[in-house]
Amino acid sequence: MSSGVCRRLLQRAASSGSWSRIVSSCCSRLQAGPRFEARRGMSVPGRGSMNVFNREMKKRQKNWAASLQDGHHYDYLRDEVGHRVADRVYDIARTFPLALDIGGGKSHIAEHLSKEVVERVFLTDVSEKTLRQMRPSEMPTHRVLADEEFLPFKENTFDLVVSSLSLHWINDLPGALKQIHQVLKPDGVFIGAMVGGETLYELRCSLQLAETEREGGFSPHISPYTAVTDLGNLLGQAGFSMLTVDIDEVQVHYPGIIEVMTDLQGMGESNCAWNRRSLLHRDTILAAAAIYKEMYGNEDGSIPATFEILYMIGWKPHESQVR
Repeated sequence: MSSGVCRRLLQRAASSGSWSRIVSSCCSRLQAGPRFEARRGMSVPGRGSMNVFNREMKKRQKNWAASLQDGHHYDYLRDEVGHRVADRVYDIARTFPLALDIGGGKSHIAEHLSKEVVERVFLTDVSEKTLRQMRPSEMPTHRVLADEEFLPFKENTFDLVVSSLSLHWINDLPGALKQIHQVLKPDGVFIGAMVGGETLYELRCSLQLAETEREGGFSPHISPYTAVTDLGNLLGQAGFSMLTVDIDEVQVHYPGIIEVMTDLQGMGESNCAWNRRSLLHRDTILAAAAIYKEMYGNEDGSIPATFEILYMIGWKPHESQVR
């Protein structure tokens, strides 16, 4: 029931071409303290990259979500963002003979592309069950079981690399962007979308206030995400040029906090950070639900959940263009 409500509201907003923005003047957006928050995706010279996420757990979460009989009900956000990534591909007036979709899941991007724009696609995902549910598209598509952190492709292979709602679960984001740069041919294009730092701030704030009130302190339940202010620098450091980074705020309305968390599970988007707290007390959940509705609730009794989507475009320059 909650998924149907979400899809209807999401589609209605998409057809109008605009997303309502949240005003939360009544709450300062609490952030977890230094012992909880990790700057994810940052490589530390001489010390390797941060190991923030349990990648094996993320694989299990995605496989579990793909095994749900009604799993398609939870695809509304991936479908919408995949469509918007595809729109950005169409904005580039050229044909791409060979494309790579990193973390492509059920092919949420490729299903919106035509063979006149992309001739052939390699689709990767860490979840075998998700790859088996690949949707049909016009282009010949090859499925590859691969971790986004370790791309099994040779340098200078692809004319286009796309990714939608996958890169925010990578531990070494700078390293992953460098790998993407390597597998692109000169003058190749990378177009990606990932979740940004303000995502689910309503849920984060409600859980933190409830835990502080009921348990005398709080633990991280929402994954750390990359800030938009860092993204341009990361792309530049990876070697990309002609950079474009923009933000799209998608707001989905749910009946209550349980439906928010249920749909996140169904998407395979549950927190997999190593320092997560896996158990929530019943009293804390009830308190968080009341806080959520009090601080952010709509007049019709529903509650909003905000997803900050960061879109990025970068080009791999010819060697002659590199100083």
